Amino acid sequence: MSANHRGLFSSSAEAVAAFAVDVVYERRKGPLATLLAGLLRVLSWAFELLVRLRLWLYRQRLFRDTPLGCKVVVVGNLTVGGTGKTPIVHKMAQILARRGRRVAVLSRGYKGSTDSMLKRFWRWLSHGSRPEPLVVSDGSKVLAGPDEAGDEPYMLARNLLADGVVVIVDRDRVEAGRFALRRFGVDTILLDDGLQYLPLRGQINLLLVDSRDPFGNGAMLPRGILREPVSNLSRASYVFLTKSSGPPDPELVALIRKHNPAAEIIPCAHRPSDLVAVDAEGVLPLSWIKDKRVAAFCGIATPERFEETLGALGAVMVSSRRFLDHHAFTDEDLDEVLEQALASGAEAIVTTEKDAVRLQSRFRPPLPLLFVRLEVGILGDPEGFNGAVERICLGPSSTAR
Repeated sequence: MSANHRGLFSSSAEAVAAFAVDVVYERRKGPLATLLAGLLRVLSWAFELLVRLRLWLYRQRLFRDTPLGCKVVVVGNLTVGGTGKTPIVHKMAQILARRGRRVAVLSRGYKGSTDSMLKRFWRWLSHGSRPEPLVVSDGSKVLAGPDEAGDEPYMLARNLLADGVVVIVDRDRVEAGRFALRRFGVDTILLDDGLQYLPLRGQINLLLVDSRDPFGNGAMLPRGILREPVSNLSRASYVFLTKSSGPPDPELVALIRKHNPAAEIIPCAHRPSDLVAVDAEGVLPLSWIKDKRVAAFCGIATPERFEETLGALGAVMVSSRRFLDHHAFTDEDLDEVLEQALASGAEAIVTTEKDAVRLQSRFRPPLPLLFVRLEVGILGDPEGFNGAVERICLGPSSTAR
């Protein structure tokens, strides 16, 4: 296949995927969207059956989970994408480390070069030895880039380096946890995006719910954004209502209480803290962007939230390019972003931190290239995250499933 044909195929596949995502998020209407939605609904029924069966097998101990002999805190959600998980994992790991814990973050990664199913099958056939998990950071230096580790593990490794937090990527997080204990002597593990990873036993389940769009259209994948039924709120030890701007919605609280009367509900806000220059890591105040003409681009699950953030900061958005979540930017993509920015008279190009780590040194436009760094804080708690971590991770806990 020629390069032109490969590019055309890739563009067509992305367009189809983007259309399907828009149907899932209820952004598309019309006969074709209705037909696709019906097909996805049938597939979601089958998916829900499999999810319920898997959870039942673990509850009945027909499938076994594995304890690691250290504190394991599971951070996850019932939905795909967009709950603001990474800033919370970062904050939890940072505070735990500053309280003297030896912390490791375990992640599956995303499209990194971790051990694939095909490689595992070949190793089984050939009786080969298992490769060690990928150490993204050993707590003193970053050892793997975003292409190898995935964007979010790399971002966590880079931002937690000063706190000595170990970051490890492997599909088998039981083995990754054993490796972290053996190699680094950790005493606390944060299982990133681990609510659906049942083979590893956690003592505490932190379940994140987007306060603005808690469960999408209420359907399971692939028709909706749910990985598990809403009734599985019962599995949470604590529920974080992310991206909150005030008191929680009483209807949402009532729904959570219907399925989980005991879990503490913690509203928290994700707010921009800095504008960071991609090429030099220079930090600008948020006020710098006010009244500036900006070109925005991102590859995240909810791009409209990023664009709303820029608008709230006073930016004048003159162009916007949305890519699929975790999109691997090509030179052609970045050329298109630059062309749109220049044609619209933009004074700066702005993206998210997660997207910025995937750019590396390939994109250095003749305009300021910035990303927005977010920070997370707990609403209505004078001690903020410090108090929450004290309650959640450093006090007594019971095993959650």
